[in-house]
Amino acid sequence: MGLAVVRSIGAPRRLATAGEVEDFEQELVDQFSLAMSGAGSTDAYVAAERANVVEFARFLGRPVWTAGPEDADRFLTWLRGHRLLSKKTVESKAKTLARFYDLLIVRYQGDVHALTGHVLVQPIDEFNRPGSAEFEAARVPPNEAEIDMLFGSWARSLPDARKYLPAARDYMAASLWRRVGLRINETRMLDMRDWRPDLGAHGKLHVRFGKGSRGRGPKPRLVPAINAADALINWWLVDVRHQFDDDWQAPDAPLLPSERRDTMTGGHLRVGDGALRAGLARAVELHLPSWTGRLSPHGLRHFCASDLYQHGMDLKALQDLLGHSWLSTTTRYIHVHEDHIERSWADGNQRSAGRLLAGKG
Repeated sequence: MGLAVVRSIGAPRRLATAGEVEDFEQELVDQFSLAMSGAGSTDAYVAAERANVVEFARFLGRPVWTAGPEDADRFLTWLRGHRLLSKKTVESKAKTLARFYDLLIVRYQGDVHALTGHVLVQPIDEFNRPGSAEFEAARVPPNEAEIDMLFGSWARSLPDARKYLPAARDYMAASLWRRVGLRINETRMLDMRDWRPDLGAHGKLHVRFGKGSRGRGPKPRLVPAINAADALINWWLVDVRHQFDDDWQAPDAPLLPSERRDTMTGGHLRVGDGALRAGLARAVELHLPSWTGRLSPHGLRHFCASDLYQHGMDLKALQDLLGHSWLSTTTRYIHVHEDHIERSWADGNQRSAGRLLAGKG
Protein backbone atom coordinates (compact mmCIF):
# COMPACT_ATOMS: atom_id res chain seq x y z
CA MET A 1 0.00 0.00 0.00
CA GLY A 2 1.43 3.37 -0.94
CA LEU A 3 1.16 6.24 1.53
CA ALA A 4 0.40 9.76 0.38
CA VAL A 5 3.23 12.26 0.47
CA VAL A 6 3.01 13.92 3.86
CA ARG A 7 3.70 17.62 3.87
CA SER A 8 4.78 19.55 6.92
CA ILE A 9 1.72 20.33 9.01
CA GLY A 10 3.43 23.19 10.76
CA ALA A 11 2.13 26.50 9.39
CA PRO A 12 2.15 30.07 10.68
CA ARG A 13 -1.45 30.89 9.75
CA ARG A 14 -5.02 29.74 10.27
CA LEU A 15 -6.78 27.54 7.73
CA ALA A 16 -8.80 29.83 5.48
CA THR A 17 -10.60 27.70 2.90
CA ALA A 18 -12.53 24.45 2.78
CA GLY A 19 -9.76 22.98 0.65
CA GLU A 20 -7.14 23.81 3.25
CA VAL A 21 -9.26 22.21 5.98
CA GLU A 22 -9.68 19.06 3.89
CA ASP A 23 -5.95 18.91 3.08
CA PHE A 24 -4.97 19.34 6.72
CA GLU A 25 -7.35 16.60 7.86
CA GLN A 26 -5.94 14.29 5.18
CA GLU A 27 -2.41 15.00 6.36
CA LEU A 28 -3.31 14.07 9.94
CA VAL A 29 -4.68 10.74 8.76
CA ASP A 30 -1.55 10.25 6.65
CA GLN A 31 0.62 10.91 9.71
CA PHE A 32 -1.31 8.23 11.61
CA SER A 33 -0.77 5.75 8.79
CA LEU A 34 2.90 6.67 8.53
CA ALA A 35 3.41 6.18 12.28
CA MET A 36 1.90 2.68 12.13
CA SER A 37 4.00 1.81 9.10
CA GLY A 38 7.10 3.05 10.90
CA ALA A 39 6.23 0.84 13.86
CA GLY A 40 6.29 -2.21 11.57
CA SER A 41 2.56 -2.78 11.03
CA THR A 42 1.60 -4.65 7.89
CA ASP A 43 0.12 -2.83 4.89
CA ALA A 44 -3.20 -4.63 5.40
CA TYR A 45 -3.37 -3.56 9.03
CA VAL A 46 -2.52 0.06 8.21
CA ALA A 47 -5.20 0.10 5.51
CA ALA A 48 -7.82 -1.29 7.91
CA GLU A 49 -6.94 1.23 10.62
CA ARG A 50 -7.04 4.08 8.12
CA ALA A 51 -10.44 2.94 6.85
CA ASN A 52 -11.83 3.01 10.41
CA VAL A 53 -10.67 6.61 10.90
CA VAL A 54 -12.11 7.68 7.54
CA GLU A 55 -15.42 6.01 8.41
CA PHE A 56 -15.63 8.02 11.63
CA ALA A 57 -14.70 11.24 9.82
CA ARG A 58 -17.48 10.73 7.29
CA PHE A 59 -19.96 9.94 10.05
CA LEU A 60 -18.85 13.04 11.93
CA GLY A 61 -19.39 15.32 8.93
CA ARG A 62 -16.95 17.93 10.15
CA PRO A 63 -13.17 18.05 10.82
CA VAL A 64 -11.83 15.26 13.04
CA TRP A 65 -10.24 17.73 15.46
CA THR A 66 -13.69 18.96 16.50
CA ALA A 67 -14.85 15.53 17.76
CA GLY A 68 -15.71 14.93 21.39
CA PRO A 69 -16.91 11.99 23.49
CA GLU A 70 -20.55 12.67 22.57
CA ASP A 71 -19.63 12.14 18.90
CA ALA A 72 -17.98 8.83 19.71
CA ASP A 73 -21.11 7.88 21.68
CA ARG A 74 -23.27 8.46 18.59
CA PHE A 75 -20.82 6.66 16.29
CA LEU A 76 -20.50 3.53 18.44
CA THR A 77 -24.28 3.41 18.92
CA TRP A 78 -24.76 3.74 15.15
CA LEU A 79 -22.33 0.91 14.48
CA ARG A 80 -24.28 -1.39 16.78
CA GLY A 81 -27.83 -0.31 16.07
CA HIS A 82 -27.77 0.70 12.39
CA ARG A 83 -24.92 -1.35 10.91
CA LEU A 84 -25.53 -4.27 13.29
CA LEU A 85 -21.83 -4.90 13.74
CA SER A 86 -20.61 -7.44 16.28
CA LYS A 87 -19.36 -6.38 19.69
CA LYS A 88 -15.81 -7.39 18.75
CA THR A 89 -15.86 -5.31 15.55
CA VAL A 90 -17.16 -2.23 17.40
CA GLU A 91 -14.44 -2.69 20.04
CA SER A 92 -11.82 -2.83 17.30
CA LYS A 93 -13.04 0.40 15.72
CA ALA A 94 -13.11 2.13 19.11
CA LYS A 95 -9.50 1.07 19.75
CA THR A 96 -8.49 2.52 16.38
CA LEU A 97 -10.08 5.86 17.19
CA ALA A 98 -8.45 5.91 20.63
CA ARG A 99 -5.02 5.33 19.06
CA PHE A 100 -5.63 7.95 16.36
CA TYR A 101 -6.59 10.64 18.85
CA ASP A 102 -3.78 9.67 21.22
CA LEU A 103 -1.36 10.36 18.36
CA LEU A 104 -3.01 13.69 17.51
CA ILE A 105 -3.00 14.86 21.12
CA VAL A 106 0.60 13.83 21.80
CA ARG A 107 2.15 15.01 18.53
CA TYR A 108 -0.09 17.65 16.98
CA GLN A 109 -2.07 19.40 19.69
CA GLY A 110 -0.11 22.62 19.16
CA ASP A 111 -0.39 22.54 15.38
CA VAL A 112 -4.12 21.86 15.48
CA HIS A 113 -4.74 24.72 17.90
CA ALA A 114 -2.56 27.14 15.93
CA LEU A 115 -4.24 26.31 12.61
CA THR A 116 -7.85 25.83 13.72
CA GLY A 117 -8.31 27.30 17.19
CA HIS A 118 -9.56 23.95 18.51
CA VAL A 119 -8.18 22.07 21.51
CA LEU A 120 -8.08 18.33 20.86
CA VAL A 121 -9.81 15.93 23.26
CA GLN A 122 -9.88 12.12 23.39
CA PRO A 123 -13.40 11.07 22.26
CA ILE A 124 -12.95 7.50 23.53
CA ASP A 125 -13.08 8.05 27.27
CA GLU A 126 -13.68 5.97 30.40
CA PHE A 127 -17.45 6.10 29.89
CA ASN A 128 -17.83 4.94 26.28
CA ARG A 129 -14.78 2.76 25.74
CA PRO A 130 -15.80 -0.89 25.23
CA GLY A 131 -14.77 -3.56 27.70
CA SER A 132 -12.09 -5.63 25.96
CA ALA A 133 -8.57 -6.91 26.37
CA GLU A 134 -7.10 -3.46 25.77
CA PHE A 135 -9.58 -1.37 27.77
CA GLU A 136 -10.67 -4.21 29.85
CA ALA A 137 -12.22 -5.22 33.05
CA ALA A 138 -10.11 -7.96 34.58
CA ARG A 139 -10.78 -11.53 33.51
CA VAL A 140 -10.41 -13.15 36.92
CA PRO A 141 -9.75 -16.89 36.41
CA PRO A 142 -10.71 -19.77 38.70
CA ASN A 143 -8.48 -20.39 41.68
CA GLU A 144 -5.82 -23.10 41.85
CA ALA A 145 -8.06 -25.63 43.61
CA GLU A 146 -10.77 -25.23 40.96
CA ILE A 147 -8.29 -25.63 38.11
CA ASP A 148 -6.80 -28.73 39.74
CA MET A 149 -10.31 -30.15 40.10
CA LEU A 150 -11.11 -29.45 36.45
CA PHE A 151 -7.98 -30.97 34.97
CA GLY A 152 -7.79 -33.86 37.43
CA SER A 153 -11.33 -34.98 36.70
CA TRP A 154 -10.87 -34.34 32.97
CA ALA A 155 -7.75 -36.51 32.84
CA ARG A 156 -9.45 -39.36 34.68
CA SER A 157 -12.37 -39.27 32.23
CA LEU A 158 -10.25 -39.58 29.07
CA PRO A 159 -10.09 -43.41 28.88
CA ASP A 160 -13.90 -43.54 28.88
CA ALA A 161 -14.40 -40.78 26.30
CA ARG A 162 -16.61 -41.71 23.33
CA LYS A 163 -13.90 -40.35 21.01
CA TYR A 164 -10.64 -40.76 22.86
CA LEU A 165 -8.29 -39.09 20.38
CA PRO A 166 -10.05 -35.71 20.02
CA ALA A 167 -10.78 -35.71 23.77
CA ALA A 168 -7.08 -36.26 24.54
CA ARG A 169 -6.12 -33.57 22.02
CA ASP A 170 -8.46 -31.02 23.61
CA TYR A 171 -7.05 -31.87 27.04
CA MET A 172 -3.51 -31.47 25.70
CA ALA A 173 -4.24 -28.03 24.23
CA ALA A 174 -6.01 -26.76 27.34
CA SER A 175 -3.14 -28.01 29.49
CA LEU A 176 -0.70 -25.92 27.44
CA TRP A 177 -2.87 -22.86 28.04
CA ARG A 178 -2.93 -23.65 31.73
CA ARG A 179 0.75 -24.51 32.21
CA VAL A 180 2.70 -22.20 29.88
CA GLY A 181 0.07 -19.67 28.82
CA LEU A 182 -0.01 -20.26 25.07
CA ARG A 183 -2.65 -18.48 23.03
CA ILE A 184 -5.15 -20.68 21.21
CA ASN A 185 -3.82 -19.86 17.72
CA GLU A 186 -0.22 -20.33 18.86
CA THR A 187 -1.24 -23.79 20.09
CA ARG A 188 -3.08 -24.98 17.01
CA MET A 189 -0.29 -23.78 14.68
CA LEU A 190 2.40 -25.91 16.34
CA ASP A 191 4.01 -28.55 14.12
CA MET A 192 5.86 -31.69 15.20
CA ARG A 193 9.22 -30.01 14.56
CA ASP A 194 8.34 -27.23 16.99
CA TRP A 195 8.95 -29.42 20.02
CA ARG A 196 12.66 -29.13 20.83
CA PRO A 197 13.52 -31.45 23.75
CA ASP A 198 17.21 -30.69 23.17
CA LEU A 199 16.88 -27.08 24.30
CA GLY A 200 17.20 -26.23 27.98
CA ALA A 201 16.51 -28.30 31.04
CA HIS A 202 12.87 -28.99 30.13
CA GLY A 203 12.85 -28.68 26.35
CA LYS A 204 11.21 -25.79 24.48
CA LEU A 205 8.32 -25.19 22.13
CA HIS A 206 9.13 -23.05 19.11
CA VAL A 207 6.06 -20.82 18.87
CA ARG A 208 6.40 -19.61 15.30
CA PHE A 209 3.02 -17.89 15.11
CA GLY A 210 3.12 -15.72 18.20
CA LYS A 211 0.79 -12.75 18.14
CA GLY A 212 2.46 -9.56 16.94
CA SER A 213 1.09 -6.33 18.35
CA ARG A 214 -1.01 -4.08 16.11
CA GLY A 215 -0.67 -5.96 12.84
CA ARG A 216 3.10 -6.42 12.91
CA GLY A 217 2.82 -10.06 11.83
CA PRO A 218 3.89 -13.21 13.69
CA LYS A 219 6.22 -12.75 16.64
CA PRO A 220 8.07 -16.06 17.21
CA ARG A 221 9.49 -17.08 20.57
CA LEU A 222 10.82 -20.15 22.39
CA VAL A 223 8.64 -21.27 25.29
CA PRO A 224 10.32 -23.53 27.89
CA ALA A 225 8.24 -26.55 28.86
CA ILE A 226 8.18 -25.65 32.55
CA ASN A 227 5.40 -26.34 35.03
CA ALA A 228 5.20 -30.03 34.02
CA ALA A 229 4.55 -29.14 30.38
CA ASP A 230 7.48 -31.39 29.38
CA ALA A 231 5.79 -34.45 30.92
CA LEU A 232 2.53 -33.47 29.23
CA ILE A 233 4.18 -33.22 25.80
CA ASN A 234 5.98 -36.52 26.27
CA TRP A 235 2.67 -38.21 27.14
CA TRP A 236 1.08 -36.74 24.03
CA LEU A 237 3.88 -37.81 21.70
CA VAL A 238 4.48 -41.27 23.15
CA ASP A 239 0.93 -42.40 23.88
CA VAL A 240 -1.47 -40.46 21.67
CA ARG A 241 -0.25 -38.52 18.63
CA HIS A 242 0.78 -41.52 16.54
CA GLN A 243 -2.75 -42.95 16.76
CA PHE A 244 -4.11 -40.20 14.50
CA ASP A 245 -2.16 -41.06 11.33
CA ASP A 246 1.07 -42.44 9.93
CA ASP A 247 2.68 -39.08 9.16
CA TRP A 248 3.21 -38.17 12.82
CA GLN A 249 6.98 -38.26 12.32
CA ALA A 250 6.89 -35.71 9.49
CA PRO A 251 8.38 -32.40 10.71
CA ASP A 252 5.57 -30.30 9.24
CA ALA A 253 2.74 -32.51 10.48
CA PRO A 254 0.46 -30.65 12.93
CA LEU A 255 1.17 -31.35 16.58
CA LEU A 256 -2.58 -31.15 17.23
CA PRO A 257 -4.49 -32.71 14.31
CA SER A 258 -8.14 -32.51 13.41
CA GLU A 259 -10.36 -35.53 12.91
CA ARG A 260 -10.77 -34.39 9.31
CA ARG A 261 -8.33 -35.51 6.61
CA ASP A 262 -6.72 -33.69 3.72
CA THR A 263 -8.33 -34.99 0.52
CA MET A 264 -5.02 -34.63 -1.33
CA THR A 265 -2.57 -36.25 1.10
CA GLY A 266 -4.85 -38.35 3.28
CA GLY A 267 -3.20 -36.96 6.40
CA HIS A 268 -5.09 -35.24 9.17
CA LEU A 269 -5.65 -31.49 8.89
CA ARG A 270 -4.72 -29.04 11.61
CA VAL A 271 -7.30 -28.65 14.37
CA GLY A 272 -9.41 -25.50 14.28
CA ASP A 273 -9.82 -23.12 17.17
CA GLY A 274 -13.56 -23.79 17.26
CA ALA A 275 -12.98 -27.46 18.06
CA LEU A 276 -10.55 -26.59 20.86
CA ARG A 277 -12.91 -24.02 22.36
CA ALA A 278 -15.77 -26.51 22.24
CA GLY A 279 -13.62 -29.18 23.87
CA LEU A 280 -12.79 -26.90 26.79
CA ALA A 281 -16.43 -25.81 27.11
CA ARG A 282 -17.60 -29.44 27.33
CA ALA A 283 -14.97 -30.28 29.93
CA VAL A 284 -15.87 -27.26 32.07
CA GLU A 285 -19.55 -28.14 31.90
CA LEU A 286 -18.80 -31.70 33.06
CA HIS A 287 -15.99 -31.20 35.54
CA LEU A 288 -16.31 -27.61 36.81
CA PRO A 289 -19.98 -26.75 36.23
CA SER A 290 -19.88 -23.57 38.34
CA TRP A 291 -17.73 -22.04 35.57
CA THR A 292 -19.89 -23.15 32.64
CA GLY A 293 -19.89 -20.46 29.96
CA ARG A 294 -17.31 -18.38 31.84
CA LEU A 295 -13.93 -20.09 31.37
CA SER A 296 -12.27 -19.51 27.99
CA PRO A 297 -8.85 -20.44 26.59
CA HIS A 298 -7.75 -16.87 27.34
CA GLY A 299 -8.99 -17.30 30.90
CA LEU A 300 -6.60 -20.23 31.31
CA ARG A 301 -3.80 -17.99 30.01
CA HIS A 302 -4.68 -15.53 32.76
CA PHE A 303 -4.66 -18.37 35.28
CA CYS A 304 -1.21 -19.44 34.11
CA ALA A 305 0.19 -15.92 34.58
CA SER A 306 -1.38 -15.54 38.03
CA ASP A 307 -0.32 -19.00 39.18
CA LEU A 308 3.30 -18.67 38.07
CA TYR A 309 3.56 -15.19 39.58
CA GLN A 310 2.20 -16.41 42.91
CA HIS A 311 4.75 -19.24 42.85
CA GLY A 312 7.64 -16.82 42.47
CA MET A 313 8.15 -16.06 38.76
CA ASP A 314 9.13 -12.43 38.23
CA LEU A 315 7.24 -10.12 35.87
CA LYS A 316 9.97 -9.90 33.22
CA ALA A 317 10.13 -13.70 32.94
CA LEU A 318 6.34 -13.82 32.68
CA GLN A 319 6.41 -11.20 29.94
CA ASP A 320 8.86 -13.30 27.92
CA LEU A 321 6.88 -16.51 28.53
CA LEU A 322 3.57 -14.99 27.42
CA GLY A 323 5.08 -13.13 24.47
CA HIS A 324 3.95 -9.65 25.49
CA SER A 325 5.58 -6.60 23.93
CA TRP A 326 4.85 -4.46 26.99
CA LEU A 327 5.24 -5.24 30.68
CA SER A 328 2.06 -3.28 31.39
CA THR A 329 0.11 -5.91 29.44
CA THR A 330 1.57 -8.67 31.61
CA THR A 331 0.52 -6.93 34.80
CA ARG A 332 -3.13 -7.00 33.64
CA TYR A 333 -2.94 -10.80 33.45
CA ILE A 334 -2.07 -11.23 37.12
CA HIS A 335 -4.90 -11.73 39.59
CA VAL A 336 -3.66 -12.28 43.15
CA HIS A 337 -5.38 -13.54 46.27
CA GLU A 338 -6.95 -11.08 48.69
CA ASP A 339 -4.23 -11.72 51.27
CA HIS A 340 -1.30 -11.22 48.88
CA ILE A 341 -0.16 -8.01 50.63
CA GLU A 342 -0.02 -9.72 54.01
CA ARG A 343 1.79 -12.75 52.58
CA SER A 344 4.31 -10.58 50.73
CA TRP A 345 4.96 -8.59 53.92
CA ALA A 346 5.45 -11.78 55.95
CA ASP A 347 7.78 -13.27 53.31
CA GLY A 348 9.82 -10.05 53.25
CA ASN A 349 10.14 -10.05 57.05
CA GLN A 350 11.21 -13.69 57.01
CA ARG A 351 13.92 -12.97 54.44
CA SER A 352 15.14 -9.95 56.45
CA ALA A 353 15.26 -12.01 59.61
CA GLY A 354 17.19 -14.73 57.82
CA ARG A 355 19.80 -12.24 56.60
CA LEU A 356 20.10 -10.76 60.08
CA LEU A 357 20.66 -14.15 61.70
CA ALA A 358 23.17 -15.09 58.99
CA GLY A 359 25.11 -11.88 59.74
CA LYS A 360 25.34 -12.74 63.42
CA GLY A 361 26.62 -16.23 62.75
